[in-house]
Amino acid sequence: MSESHPMQDFKTTEGSCLCGEVRYRITGFVGIFQHCHCSRCRKVTGSAYSANMFVPIDQFEWLSGEERVGYYAVKEARHFASAFCKQCGSNMPWLPQSGKVMVIPAGSLDGDPGVQPEMNIFCDSAAEWFVDPGELPRFSKMPSDSD
Repeated sequence: MSESHPMQDFKTTEGSCLCGEVRYRITGFVGIFQHCHCSRCRKVTGSAYSANMFVPIDQFEWLSGEERVGYYAVKEARHFASAFCKQCGSNMPWLPQSGKVMVIPAGSLDGDPGVQPEMNIFCDSAAEWFVDPGELPRFSKMPSDSD
């Protein structure tokens, strides 16, 4: 394990798209888990940031539906691409140009990988409207119209 990461109790975890046609499994140590605030990640997720895990290629496997995964790469971006289920549009794991790790959109995981995000990156590119989620009111479910 890398000395820059504390011992983590990582477990085998599976992930899938919204419609369930695409499934994958990751095993072993997650190299990096981060929130990226760059404009490309905001565009591809439609959110304030992306939550991405980086897993060595030999610790990733498609279980089903790999042929249903579409891919989009930005030529000038070494560390960015996008993969998605062609049926439901869910973000799916993708291989950057380096070819050394799979980038796993954490929101596509079906269970707890046993690790948590370590950092925020490209914070200077954060959306002007971004507010740290910890500063917002919290509800266990959708508040009713009368609240």
